[in-house]
Amino acid sequence: MTTESTSTGRPTALAGAPTLQARNSAAFWTATGVSRGHEVIRRRGFVAVDGDARAGLRILVQEPDLDPGEAAEVSGLVRRAAGPVTVEDPFSSTDLSHLGLRTWQMPVMLRLPGPADAPALEVTRARRPEDLRAAERIVIEGFELNAFEPHRAGELFPTTLIEQPGVDVFVASVDGVAAGAGVSVVADGVASHYWIATSSAFRSRGVGRAVMLGALAHVADLPATLTASKLGRPLYESLGYQVAAPSTWWASA
Repeated sequence: MTTESTSTGRPTALAGAPTLQARNSAAFWTATGVSRGHEVIRRRGFVAVDGDARAGLRILVQEPDLDPGEAAEVSGLVRRAAGPVTVEDPFSSTDLSHLGLRTWQMPVMLRLPGPADAPALEVTRARRPEDLRAAERIVIEGFELNAFEPHRAGELFPTTLIEQPGVDVFVASVDGVAAGAGVSVVADGVASHYWIATSSAFRSRGVGRAVMLGALAHVADLPATLTASKLGRPLYESLGYQVAAPSTWWASA
């Protein structure tokens, strides 16, 4: 796959974005699972992190052609999951309709290497436990992660998460108060971003943009992917991301 910035290279780069996102998501959730002490299951066609009743089960489809044994294993994992289930399929090729899960699509987006503006707010890497706790609270609120309420310090972002290779948690501050947060992961020469969230007290103040720019400053020389929500897509497009392909998500109610 190529990552040239020329117009002729872009279609090829975009075509490969689902695979890049699949691999990076697997790296992120593997790091998360390891840091939480949860079971990580690796197969050719998928990676699964089998957590507890609050963290639940996360499955990352890695190939567009799960074989019958892999498909059966995915179904079995979903049926016996202890908590909420989320399955991410950036290839939109795996049919899980028989499992009674709700489903929706979000675009995989790709940003080719290139400079990024400096953030307008202070953005720092979380290094102290209190920084991680602030990031946790912002992400739990922003993404309405009700399974993690009441809040237990270190459950969403264990201290050991930022000790995992390539994983960083960023916090944006307004007048010294933590206002936004996100996670950046670098694996196999590709960057991606997760859990970009803003505290409700600081919305519409450029906090999400600052988090992204603060993270991009460290990976501007790498291709970067992400999966965008409807609300987040305009921000990412303004930062140079292009829609590559639809990613299909499945989740328990």
